[in-house]
Amino acid sequence: MSRFPFPRYPNGWFQVAYSDELAPSGVLPIHYFGKHMVLFRTEAGVATALDAYCPHLGAHLGYGGTVKGDCIKCPFHAWKYDTTGACVEVPYATHIPPKAKVKPWHLKEVNGLILLWNHGEGAPPQWDIDAIEEYGNAEWTPYERRRWKIKTHNQEMAENAVDSAHFHYVHGTVEQPKTVAEVKGHVLHVKSETKMRTPMGKVTGTVESISQGFGYALTRFTGIVETLLVASTTPIDDDYVDVRFSFTVKKLANGDVTSTVGAAFIREIDRQLGQDIPIWENKIYVAPPMVCDGDGPIGLFRRWSKQFYPASAE
Repeated sequence: MSRFPFPRYPNGWFQVAYSDELAPSGVLPIHYFGKHMVLFRTEAGVATALDAYCPHLGAHLGYGGTVKGDCIKCPFHAWKYDTTGACVEVPYATHIPPKAKVKPWHLKEVNGLILLWNHGEGAPPQWDIDAIEEYGNAEWTPYERRRWKIKTHNQEMAENAVDSAHFHYVHGTVEQPKTVAEVKGHVLHVKSETKMRTPMGKVTGTVESISQGFGYALTRFTGIVETLLVASTTPIDDDYVDVRFSFTVKKLANGDVTSTVGAAFIREIDRQLGQDIPIWENKIYVAPPMVCDGDGPIGLFRRWSKQFYPASAE
């Protein structure tokens, strides 16, 4: 992308589906990182991701492919590939070509999400994604989901977490939040104190985010109602990213109040992202930026960001 002087596809874990979108024996074609892939779930329930095209004559396994046991069968000539991508059966041949293999992807299924590991140099996963206590907890609501396709880069979206000033001047928050950030390896921890307008007046709250690379972030909100946002941003191609927000709200004593307050809070986050989109889709990356003392820890963020690209990209 000419607007951004860094590789299009950073390293890390990225969501490509929700778990409930892939039933046992289900097949789902997907397109991310500029590549076509196929997701399938074995009859036993194991989710698998492979490159999409059969090396025989190029059929896309995600369109018409079927699951048999722990294999996916090509819709063209019924060649079967197991969860490692190896061809294990050609029904009309006595010998399987030794190079008959489809590239497998490292896959992680956690917190109701299916994530793939992408690495520009082919390295295996360098960190894990842990289970969160809120998901599936009876004290928290099921996910409320939102999704956008945005013409921008992962790094540009992630930088908003440390851009203190934009919350007031773009989103109209009561005041500019006080933001502190800390880096621990691949994790960026950002905490902000903010004030929110409510029918009962101003309420002080906190926004605390934990980003694990550019693809997966947890943001916890307190103040009006405890809310967790599981945010994923996955590069589709040279221009667009696929953004999924999954919200869960801690239940209050009154179920109607939980629903009403939670819905209002989610609408506000939805509104704010809508305000960001035209800026993201039309801005450029300025390096070095001309920052001032009220901008927030943008320099810290950019130094942290470099680890998700090949050393040659610096």
